[in-house]
Amino acid sequence: MRTTIAAALALCAALLSGAAQAQPQQQHLRMALREDPDILDPTLSRTYVGRIVYAALCDKLFDIDERLQLVHQLAAAHRWEDPRTLVITLREGVRFHDGEVMDAEAVRYSLNRHLTMQGSFRRSEINDMEAVEVVDPRTVRIRLRQPSASFLSQLTDRAGMIVSPKAAEAMGRNFGTRPVCAGPFRFVERVAQERIVVERFPEYWDAGRVHLNRITYLPIPDNTVRLANLQSGAVEFAERMEPEHIPAIRRDRRLRFVAVDELGWQSLQINVGNGARADTPLGRDPRVRHALELALDRQAIVQVVYGGMYTPTVQPLPPANPYHVASLRPEPRDVARARALLREAGATAPLPVELLVPNNPDLRQVGEVIQAMAGEAGFDIRLRAIEFASGLQAAQRGEFELWLVGWSGRVDPDGNIYSFFVTGGGNNDGRYSNPEADRLMNAARAELDQEKRKALYEQLLQILVRQDRPRIFLWHRKNIMAHSARVTGYRPVPDGLIRVQDLRLD
Repeated sequence: MRTTIAAALALCAALLSGAAQAQPQQQHLRMALREDPDILDPTLSRTYVGRIVYAALCDKLFDIDERLQLVHQLAAAHRWEDPRTLVITLREGVRFHDGEVMDAEAVRYSLNRHLTMQGSFRRSEINDMEAVEVVDPRTVRIRLRQPSASFLSQLTDRAGMIVSPKAAEAMGRNFGTRPVCAGPFRFVERVAQERIVVERFPEYWDAGRVHLNRITYLPIPDNTVRLANLQSGAVEFAERMEPEHIPAIRRDRRLRFVAVDELGWQSLQINVGNGARADTPLGRDPRVRHALELALDRQAIVQVVYGGMYTPTVQPLPPANPYHVASLRPEPRDVARARALLREAGATAPLPVELLVPNNPDLRQVGEVIQAMAGEAGFDIRLRAIEFASGLQAAQRGEFELWLVGWSGRVDPDGNIYSFFVTGGGNNDGRYSNPEADRLMNAARAELDQEKRKALYEQLLQILVRQDRPRIFLWHRKNIMAHSARVTGYRPVPDGLIRVQDLRLD
């Protein structure tokens, strides 16, 4: 009898122990990403999927909510002393993952790092910043060179992420291999092209809203494979599925999805001034770029590849943006006029152009449709598929002629325009430069009156879209996020980021 009782107690203890160990495992969320992020350093990174990982790792001074309203995150409050002076009061009790206190000096250090570090992609986002002053441990004063309608919105993304000065100084340019921030999760490991693992940070300032113990981010570029992993239970969340997958998700009672209009755009970026690859008819002559645009039928591309679910566009501002210029619409496809423009520009058909395409099935298909359409107008489009982060690096070096690339978008119009078109902008890989466009962009940044600012953007877009054409905008997407029915607490925000606060696995 004693043996039987002992055995039963041992079995019970084992079951209880197993249940205790299973609970954290149940709160291990596996998330399938469309691409592998680039470096995990908020100063140096560019990828949208990197921003999804940062949503767990790196809190910002401010965030946005579902209504695109600014909310405080690491900042507890803010006020403008005057149009050029912003005072931020910091939240109490915030620590970095290395145990260091997140204070005003850390904010000063991080903002200056974003502004001055060699290779920073944040510089053009916050280059209106003149100085950051530490008022006291919980207060910083930011002085701007001029009034700025866009500065506060930049602090809702990577430019507002605060890093541990101690870790950043120790790691230098290798900081992105082991980032240390003040987010709800801390970095555990990364295996390139395979996984990124983060675990819950117990000392997070808002720990009551964090229910997951661990998140593993898995790059799965193939859309069908990403869906198959979700259906099999190998992952619980899959970001940016395609419209063609919605029927299958609807049929599966174990799955859910949400589709939200994005803030950004998809486009063809043209190398007009970045090295030898810009020295082509396409790079030199706006008429050739106009011919390529006239060869394309955006609505047909969207219908063929995305079931008509996306919105064709000719501008960087989606229809829901208050600065959207309703009068700017795509020109109808006109193959005869496209051929005439090529002849007028002295370009001999078939004109060879290499198109760099991210190695995702839907974007490869987009490239093939563009190839066929442009071929009818006298272009010989040659496709080169490339992993997305590698494509960004190639574009930065000028190793492209034409690059199919999107942008996840920002709330303020400056975030969708400035760094892509201003001379020397961080995302201006084609090295476009026009002094009048620069003047209008800088004036729009400094204009606080919305109607006057909108008029400046209308003038600017006439230059970018109808005159110089350094980038051909194609459509505005929907962010289609799919997840297991076990996932609760997901808040769809139009910026497409997956915020981990309140997420659970039931």
